[in-house]
Amino acid sequence: MTINSSTIKKVLIRVDYNVPIQNDQILDLTRIKASIPTINYFLKQETKIILMSHLGRPNGIQKQFSLKKLVPIIESLLGLDVFFVPEITNKTNSLIDSSTHRVILLENLRFYIEEKTNDLKFSKILSSLGHIYVNDAFGVSHRNHASVSSITKFFKNKKYKGFLLESEIKTLKNLKEAPRHPYTIVVGGSKIGSKIHILKNFLNIADNILIGGGMAFPFIKYNGGQIGRSICSESELSVVESFLKQANKSNTKIILPIDCIVTDDITQKTNQRAVDIRLIPEGYFGVDIGPKTVQFFCRRIKGSKLIVWNGPMGISEIKDFSNGSKKISESIIKETKKGAYSVIGGGDTISDISRFGFKNQFSYISTGGGAMLEFFKNEDLPGTKGLRLIR
Repeated sequence: MTINSSTIKKVLIRVDYNVPIQNDQILDLTRIKASIPTINYFLKQETKIILMSHLGRPNGIQKQFSLKKLVPIIESLLGLDVFFVPEITNKTNSLIDSSTHRVILLENLRFYIEEKTNDLKFSKILSSLGHIYVNDAFGVSHRNHASVSSITKFFKNKKYKGFLLESEIKTLKNLKEAPRHPYTIVVGGSKIGSKIHILKNFLNIADNILIGGGMAFPFIKYNGGQIGRSICSESELSVVESFLKQANKSNTKIILPIDCIVTDDITQKTNQRAVDIRLIPEGYFGVDIGPKTVQFFCRRIKGSKLIVWNGPMGISEIKDFSNGSKKISESIIKETKKGAYSVIGGGDTISDISRFGFKNQFSYISTGGGAMLEFFKNEDLPGTKGLRLIR
């Protein structure tokens, strides 16, 4: 269908501007650029657009996570001035109405605890800002958050999928329904709690699951290894135990690193060397997969027909600790050129391949990391229920 612009004046769009930032510099604009087609569509409809997003994991209001720093970038991409709203209150609506700007950006939603608790009162305040609601933030569509989930209760038949969300769902649905084998999943990063339960759903579906980055250390510690000061909480060990019990009964091979790069100071990057990942010295951090693991993982990737990658192999935003992610990128690209279908997802992973200059060498890049994995488990995500197509 085509939305009749004469019946609407304000469009509330949930975008995903959770971009990677280091030293106050934005490392990758993929997610912002991906939202532009939907925004431009409504600009042509002569409507006022209210954008809302989160950035990072702030604990209350923290200046370094303010979305205000994104205003110049959005203005440059749209060729329009953007009005920034510094706080979300019952007075926000009148502030928006009094503005002559066509595009308005709200402050970081996660400055408000009500966002993550899916608070109905908070979502009602947000809903009052637009005549229709559009979700174009695939990266958070697996979250039961106020701006994604409970907000839809206030729009009945006036809630829509943005073009990015529509494209993500269509592409990933096709892959889910017709997977190719050998099927290899590569996961990294540090969000073990949110990824492990999703990975369970790939058991007996994927042929290989390669686990690197910070996700590997709870596995190594559970198996009796010494991980030094590498990231791992005690609560993660029971999560690993449950996962491995299921994995051992499946046909899916769980592949862990065999060595890693360590340092005694992540900031100074001193005393770097490769060690057995089970024997990380006291006082040292594991910061990247090692050369033996790179070769080991690449052998598993070789010959795969479908490769899904989410999460870096180390602290890859630091050049010294990015070699593992770069080598895995090159291995996946090599198989892609041979005819494999490669899917890359997640802000940090996209930032890595962009920095390496590899961005156009994969089959598909998803703006979602956890959302992408969750979609393979369950297509009916909280942020996609009941949404209509824009046209």
